[in-house]
Amino acid sequence: MSILIVGTMAFDALETPFGKVDRIIGGSATYAAWAASNFTQPIKQVSIIGGDFPKEEIAALEARGVEFEGVEVIPDGKSFFWSGRYHLDMNTRDSLITDLNVLAQFDPKIPESYQDCDYVMLGNLVPAVQIKVIQQLKNKPKLVIMDTMNFWMDIAMDELKQVLGMVDLLMVNDSEARQLSGEFSLVKAAKKIQAMGPKYLIIKKGEHGALLFYGDKIFSAPALPLEDVFDPTGAGDTFAGGFIGYLARTDDITFDNMKAAVVIGSAMASFCVEKFGPLRMQELTSAEIGARVEEFISLMHVNIETALAVTI
Repeated sequence: MSILIVGTMAFDALETPFGKVDRIIGGSATYAAWAASNFTQPIKQVSIIGGDFPKEEIAALEARGVEFEGVEVIPDGKSFFWSGRYHLDMNTRDSLITDLNVLAQFDPKIPESYQDCDYVMLGNLVPAVQIKVIQQLKNKPKLVIMDTMNFWMDIAMDELKQVLGMVDLLMVNDSEARQLSGEFSLVKAAKKIQAMGPKYLIIKKGEHGALLFYGDKIFSAPALPLEDVFDPTGAGDTFAGGFIGYLARTDDITFDNMKAAVVIGSAMASFCVEKFGPLRMQELTSAEIGARVEEFISLMHVNIETALAVTI
């Protein structure tokens, strides 16, 4: 099953307590595509880049089944650039530079060859752009997933609520869920957000794992304790790519299979943070992914019968 991914392809400059890089490939669509391509191909990419985006990076993605017909190239333009510095806890960061460059004129067009996609991932973009993408889809996908952030809640809430009514699943972190819902309890927040439109909700909690909600059903996936975390940039997008990639591969959007997809997404995100940018994703093997998923499964495994025998 093919996937449509809409998002940014960019350059990042990053500083963490463990190192610094002045210019590296980034962007939500880049991370999501690298992750998803481990599970299904083709990946039908929609983005905008300048003439400065490295041709070797495009070739590497194409070799992984990523199609670029929907990626607009502005030959004399500069790609989106973001610079940030992470604090010691690696959960908070300061944005130092945000240069929209060609992203300021992003007006996505969905090619005819992309219209057969059953799975759609809308990266963190202006809600009006997310709406425009959905409106261009001639056939209703099996699943439309979107990401968003606090910034759009502050300046574009009306459009955000509109797009929430058009998607099947929303991915946000815990602070975004609380702001969007006005509730501190994530369970109460989930109910309010689901009432806005999405049947499914994933709330990411960083080093504390992720929650999946569907009606009154809740699934909690742990985060894997890691010895080395160099760069959390793109971890959320990598999670999304792994999640939707697994769903497309299995072509199963039941709640039980989504629970498995959350574990897959969490495993992919755990690789992403081990090196700067998408470097770890570019060298990843299927054997490593399988072993990492087994680690997650072992974290969640409990012998209930033995536990009950001890406590009763």
